[in-house]
Amino acid sequence: MGELTQLIAAIRAGNDEALGRLYELLYADLHRIAHARLRHANGLTLQTTGLVNESFLRLVKLGHVDVADRAHFLAYAARTMRSIVVDLAREGLAERRGAGAEQVTLGTTLAESLALDTSLVVRIHENLEELGAIDERLAQVVEMRFFGGLDEKEVAEALGVSTRTVERLWEKARAYLFTALK
Repeated sequence: MGELTQLIAAIRAGNDEALGRLYELLYADLHRIAHARLRHANGLTLQTTGLVNESFLRLVKLGHVDVADRAHFLAYAARTMRSIVVDLAREGLAERRGAGAEQVTLGTTLAESLALDTSLVVRIHENLEELGAIDERLAQVVEMRFFGGLDEKEVAEALGVSTRTVERLWEKARAYLFTALK
């Protein structure tokens, strides 16, 4: 059994030290996810390393992380980072009521090419929650691809489906969000 597998088993058993070691081993991946997450949120003062650290603290505070493998752990960490970014964006919007939102087309290259206003991050989050109420799998794909920066293969691995299934789900979710964000 590999070290990652052993650490994940220890984490499922509630071992916070194993969570710390797993964060160390996957730091480069977590840093990449945090960087992608922050690229979507102009105006936030949080840096990439701070987001990685804050996500670790939230997971430790949670007390129990139930993940099956590396991809599932990265998806879980990405969700935690999304929550942190959305919380910070909401705080910023509360401070400057009436901020206008920019309309954009949600595309597969958006994560690499566009820095979003914090109000749009909140709008996408809210629409993603609505999408999750309709179809949780679609919301998971958007969260991992758009917010987590995972590629289709990594999403497929985390969800236990084929890459082609992820491609179809991504297209369907993008269509929903495009309509919702108009």
